Amino acid sequence: MLDLISAGLVSGWLKLAGLPTSFDPSEIFAQTTIQSPFWQASDRTAEKVVSDYLKLLSSKGLKPTEQGIWLQSGSHLLLSNQGTTPVPAASITKVATSLAALQTWSADHQFETLISSTGAIENGTLQGDLIVQGGGDPLFLWEDAIAVGNALRQLGITRISGNLIVTGSFMMSFRDDAVKSGELLKKAFNSKTWDEDIRDEFGEMPKEMIRPAIEIKGKVQTGSAPPKQILLMKYRSLPLVHLIKYLNVHSQNEMSQLLANNLGGVNAVIQKASTAANISPDEVRLINGSGLGMENQVSPHAACAMFAAIDRIMHPLNLSIADFFPASSIDREGTLEDRSMPARSVVKTGTLNQVSALAGVLPTRDRGLVCFAIINRGTDILELRHQQDVLLQALQKEWGADVDASVVQPSEWLKQTRFTPEQRLEIIANRG
Repeated sequence: MLDLISAGLVSGWLKLAGLPTSFDPSEIFAQTTIQSPFWQASDRTAEKVVSDYLKLLSSKGLKPTEQGIWLQSGSHLLLSNQGTTPVPAASITKVATSLAALQTWSADHQFETLISSTGAIENGTLQGDLIVQGGGDPLFLWEDAIAVGNALRQLGITRISGNLIVTGSFMMSFRDDAVKSGELLKKAFNSKTWDEDIRDEFGEMPKEMIRPAIEIKGKVQTGSAPPKQILLMKYRSLPLVHLIKYLNVHSQNEMSQLLANNLGGVNAVIQKASTAANISPDEVRLINGSGLGMENQVSPHAACAMFAAIDRIMHPLNLSIADFFPASSIDREGTLEDRSMPARSVVKTGTLNQVSALAGVLPTRDRGLVCFAIINRGTDILELRHQQDVLLQALQKEWGADVDASVVQPSEWLKQTRFTPEQRLEIIANRG
């Protein structure tokens, strides 16, 4: 059974069509859950525009059979070209990782990093080791490390006689090697060792942030934590919704891989994502959680189904897919910096040496919210990206660009909520 319609997409379509938006999602789903084949909607507009697109690619030596395309409005399939065939999809893999994460943790989940010691604080010196137990935070940066260093100073620590021991799932500044992450953390704690790059980053931080100066005499070590510890503080990550948004806006590979690892590995990602999207696991063939490698293969249909699943799951929380993926004309940095897609399109990009992929939602007047996936094989990546943008512009022009695109914009309350490092820090131990 395949259920490709979502509460958010239905609500958005009704709003765009000028119809009442109050409905029971369970009743809508019951009426529109269908078996393959899909409700094929004959759409000559889509057929003509996509045919011209494929002819153009063919004139450049690219085979139409190697270009995967899927266009769907609600439960109606508008067009498919190799749509159910898994193909190398690059960072479209991150849609699966994002969906699996949201199936495992709540949207407001925060990962905890625990800071402990093996000894007491005497005259400013921590007599023993400092232990950093990572809890899977995929976005622990210089600002976070400096905040922890300042909190250690609040406890009266200016020197650590022992080692810095890194355990658990800890990654700093996207270094997936625990020792390298530990070395960065050690450097962050002692502003006397900062290089120009760190000083420049510090200059961009809030003015109330101060420079920590904590000397660690020992080395950075990894492994199991000592059995006897004194918990000093907890440091919580940004909520998962913010983490996933950052991950997808910047298509950050190490973040996505760390989430996949904490989910239980790639097989867990496949199982959770395919179950949530009601698709066959055969359409999501992965070797990692980031999309690096031609062996990561996703069908265009599966990409759309996973987008719809995220929207369906998040809709009851008043969150939209624009809270998790970049939206054209809103998120101007990251992967959309040089793109010219229709305004308010919500998308995920993907790029390898021979792959250019794009999947997401296109707002239109006549077809409502059209879920699309375009996965190209070819080597001229810049040209493929340009033609993808042109294809979406052509479809929106034919189906109507005068739409209320607010149905796919980020949630206002989420944009207004701030989670500073100080707000995410909880000191447990008393001042020494």
